[in-house]
Amino acid sequence: MSYLARALAPRLTQAARQFPVIILTGPRRAGKTTLLRACFPHAAYYLLEDPDILGRVKSDPRAFLEEVRTPAIVDEIQNAPELFRYIRSEVDQRPRRYGQWLLTGSQEMGLMKGVTESMAGRAALFELLPLALEETPKVSLFRGGFPEVLLKPAAAETWFRSYLQTYLERDIRSLSAIRDLTTFRRFLALLASRIGQMLNYTELATPLGVSVPTISAWLGFLDITRQIILVPPFFENFGKRLTKAPKLYFTDTGLACYLLGLESAAMLRRSPFLGPLFESFVASELLKMQVNRGKRRELYYFRDRQGLEVDFLVSLGNRRVVLLEAKASQTLHPRMAASMQRLKRAMPAYRTKSFVVHLPSKKPPMLHSLAESVSALTISELPTVFQQW
Repeated sequence: MSYLARALAPRLTQAARQFPVIILTGPRRAGKTTLLRACFPHAAYYLLEDPDILGRVKSDPRAFLEEVRTPAIVDEIQNAPELFRYIRSEVDQRPRRYGQWLLTGSQEMGLMKGVTESMAGRAALFELLPLALEETPKVSLFRGGFPEVLLKPAAAETWFRSYLQTYLERDIRSLSAIRDLTTFRRFLALLASRIGQMLNYTELATPLGVSVPTISAWLGFLDITRQIILVPPFFENFGKRLTKAPKLYFTDTGLACYLLGLESAAMLRRSPFLGPLFESFVASELLKMQVNRGKRRELYYFRDRQGLEVDFLVSLGNRRVVLLEAKASQTLHPRMAASMQRLKRAMPAYRTKSFVVHLPSKKPPMLHSLAESVSALTISELPTVFQQW
């Protein structure tokens, strides 16, 4: 699996010719370090989780930077946010030396505070999510897209268990005052069982015996660290009473399958969670396409009080909207397009294209017509929609 084939690689190398600082954020173990080292093989490397290096940074940051050979990859910089001020000073002394500081961070809350205070106008900011289907066909609904899981699928269960333990004990504790990790683990499993549903904070808080503000804070931490995707309702009001709560998805469906206790792809196919997990898979692939292309996050759903619901709306600007329904089925029916056809009639001021995204079959047709103005496509064909329009 070549990391230079990652969709973000060309944008990173281009930005390194235009900005002194590159900052790459995203979930832990999404492949940030490996991607930077592949794109910039001659850069020096410094890991701020190494106790010796971190101790030197904390005790004398200026002396540490004077020893750094640039270009330099500084990994997990959120562990030493004070470095931002010193790096800014270095950049301001040599403003036209581009691509010298290549920084990664996993916890966006503390990292972004340092960026906004110290690096405005000096840094190009990127986000790396787990692998997308358009990057490798190894990505799947059951395994998800974390690189190490795809490289060693036989060890996936052990990897996810270790990932959760690391994430709980390090990232979450450092971001918040969470002390009861057992309850937080139950919270994660409960969230997985609510995939594809609108958030109801009380329904999440009650079985765990915690407060609604606690649930809100925990969801915020998961959103900040890109473990979950919160999809808001579409903002237009077509003379209808619309719902306001976001819908919940997981960034990686492999992690969600682990939390749900699904031990094989066959068990997943028989599970009542197949439909919601496939919907989450589509949401994740849509978000990855937007992030990898440097586009704004324009992913929504639609639901009104009369029951009209469409899984996803992707705004492309200039009053262009893509409507999508996610169906975990190989057998399609015209009625699957009905909600999109109704919504399209309610938004005549928009140019729309409508698609039903479904599971692949052995001989999938390419973008075949399902109903009037609605096409069907498999999840792997999803990128063609946005390449053609």
